[in-house]
Amino acid sequence: MTTLLIHHRVADYEAWKAVYDSVEDMQRDGGVRSERVWRSADDPNMVVVEHEFDSREAAKEFMDRSDLQEAMSRSGVDRSSMQAELLDEASRAARA
Repeated sequence: MTTLLIHHRVADYEAWKAVYDSVEDMQRDGGVRSERVWRSADDPNMVVVEHEFDSREAAKEFMDRSDLQEAMSRSGVDRSSMQAELLDEASRAARA
């Protein structure tokens, strides 16, 4: 499993969340297996999104989707603040 963490600032959390919630089908079609959203207690327009995928390749393909890029623009994401991180699940042997 691969987790994609995206940190970014949005212009208005409520407006961003409405768009985020409206693209659930696009996320599922793009291979998102689970998702979570956090926002900063100190800055409610600073958002962290976690999406889990079956593979790193699926996560990268999702990030390149034009409909995702359009939704991010429509939702007020400040692209200059974006930081994306791909994390691969460690095997049990590697955790010991």
